[in-house]
Amino acid sequence: MALTALIAVLLVWAPGAWSVTRHVVTIAHEAAHGLAALMSGRRLHGIQLHSDTSGLTVSAGRTNGLGMVFTAAAGYVGPALLGLAAAAMLASHHAVGLLWALLILLALLLIQVRNWFGLWSILVSGAVVLGVSWWLQPEVQSAFAYSLTWFLLLAAPRPVLELQTLRRRTGSASSDADQLARLTRVPAIAWVTFFLAATIGALALGARWMVLAAV
Repeated sequence: MALTALIAVLLVWAPGAWSVTRHVVTIAHEAAHGLAALMSGRRLHGIQLHSDTSGLTVSAGRTNGLGMVFTAAAGYVGPALLGLAAAAMLASHHAVGLLWALLILLALLLIQVRNWFGLWSILVSGAVVLGVSWWLQPEVQSAFAYSLTWFLLLAAPRPVLELQTLRRRTGSASSDADQLARLTRVPAIAWVTFFLAATIGALALGARWMVLAAV
């Protein structure tokens, strides 16, 4: 348990690692936007994943209202909620089931990707998860599942902190938080605070579930 958590910490904070591992967070972020759009009755037109770790989810429907708010709010909390769901499966001792569930989610996401780098990202991610779940020993599969879950939980707050840093330095008003501010008239900083509270809360709860299950 401690070793897999340490691996995840290094994947998030070790020099040079984040520029690569952040792509995993972007996949979860954009997938959350897409799922929220479908759940709120919007028409999903596609998802793009870019080499600079940014992404774009395009959907059609009303330009305001609860559906648009739900869609815009889902991105930054998506990785944390995915990590929390993964922690729940691990707490129930379903590590291999988690890997197969992730493969299904990646396959569904692949259908919606609309650029070559996005296709490459999903295919590489799927190949890694498939290789671990099909060929490696159960102990390694479990370690991989725990490391990935810890990574999602620990990584989720970092893009929120980066978001606020970018907003403060550049005055950019194009982020999800700023879009939500225009939709709801709630200040963008309040949405950033919500994202941070949600991601940290998911980390605390997911960690508790996994640690208690391992005791």
